[in-house]
Amino acid sequence: MSSPSSITATATAALLLSLISTVTSHYSSSTFSSSPPAPQSTLWHSARATYYAASDPRDAVGGACGYGDLVKAGYGMATVGLSEALFQRGQICGACFELRCVDDLRWCIPGTSIIVTATNFCAPNYGFTAEGGGRCNPPNKHFVLPIEAFEKIAIWKAGNMPVQYRRIKCRKEGGVRFTIDGSGIFVSVLISNVGGAGDIVAVKIKGSRTGWLPMGRNWGQNWHINSDLRNQPLSFEVTNSDGLTLTSYNVAPKNWNFGQTFEGKQFEA
Repeated sequence: MSSPSSITATATAALLLSLISTVTSHYSSSTFSSSPPAPQSTLWHSARATYYAASDPRDAVGGACGYGDLVKAGYGMATVGLSEALFQRGQICGACFELRCVDDLRWCIPGTSIIVTATNFCAPNYGFTAEGGGRCNPPNKHFVLPIEAFEKIAIWKAGNMPVQYRRIKCRKEGGVRFTIDGSGIFVSVLISNVGGAGDIVAVKIKGSRTGWLPMGRNWGQNWHINSDLRNQPLSFEVTNSDGLTLTSYNVAPKNWNFGQTFEGKQFEA
């Protein structure tokens, strides 16, 4: 299956910045929603979208948001890489978008839209101009979709397709997940499966022998702190881009270990 207008696996590899991270999860929900939740914004904005076809199952692992194996993390193929104009240096990771195909009756599938979660970054290619091949160069607003998602709204031969998009609330099964990694006093926490706004802007952590300690964003939705939190139950306070704060007490038990994933409360969609 090839077309001059379609993105090859090689071209996509140049577009997508892959950062490998490991995540442990016991949940999976990789379906595409057909009944979108109440939108965060009713306004549609113009952009373009292309697709990539994974040549190896390992292509589903990685991403600039740090979610690791997207299937095990519960995101499946309902994911998207964003151009620099949309990515916001990773703060947007976890946000949900609704996309629909427009302006091309040859390739659009009428009356369809998809809901995807931001999990990756489409890197600029300054060897080309924004109009001449640098699809993810500023100021372009560009979405790179798995072919499984792209074919929900358009025929694959469309290639670089005009679309409209809008931010919507995320609906996730189960609670917010906290995957704890690190060593010694260095603690790194990946926050995933976030409902509501989807993206997190501030995190605090609390042990049974500490007060609330602010964490710093490492990259994507990985947050870190240097503090001895071993042999203490851990609580988390997370704030999303809507300004809402969710507190989950004693999420991790006293005997938690690095590499484990724990589930807390969930934001309302």
